[in-house]
Amino acid sequence: MVHNIVFDFGAVLVDWNPRRLYEPYFNDSRKTDFFLEKICPFEWNTSADAGRPLSEVTQERVLLYPEWEKEIRMYFGQWIKMMGDEIPGMEDLLRELKSYGYPLYGLSNWSAETFHLVLERYPVFSLLDGYVISGEVHCVKPDEKIYRTLLERYALKAEECVFIDDRAENIAAARAIGMQGIVFESEPKLREALSPVIGRNLVKA
Repeated sequence: MVHNIVFDFGAVLVDWNPRRLYEPYFNDSRKTDFFLEKICPFEWNTSADAGRPLSEVTQERVLLYPEWEKEIRMYFGQWIKMMGDEIPGMEDLLRELKSYGYPLYGLSNWSAETFHLVLERYPVFSLLDGYVISGEVHCVKPDEKIYRTLLERYALKAEECVFIDDRAENIAAARAIGMQGIVFESEPKLREALSPVIGRNLVKA
């Protein structure tokens, strides 16, 4: 029986997208694609999420691509411009779940140096009973260790948790240690998928 609901942050609770910073800057979708696929790809950002200092990962990239130094330094120097709004409907859903008595937790790949910039900016984060940020524990999803860190920190049982994430590989890792998992697509689809898991109808009429 599920008693605890665990959420990823980016693309589940809040909208983070580097294109929000670079598309206005380059004003060229092909150059934006190239930069975010080759110069500062998602995998590079993940190294910062794993707890490495932003100054260190930035300098390494600058040394690798010195002709892109200005744009590389923008990545974390103007990082807050990558943030959008809360994902539509999710704050209301979390408030509804809390009203039913479900403890809510967060498990996110996020740099400890940037997360503090948004923690109080989005009301949805205040609804959580606890969270684990990869940059603070130096371990990223889908590594089993970060899931177990959450369970141990809050004395949770894997079989009593459902984890919601937008990446299938992260859901597979949660299921591998006994948690239930739902791949997030949208708030209405989450309501449909979550209802049978917790035994309560969350679908809006």
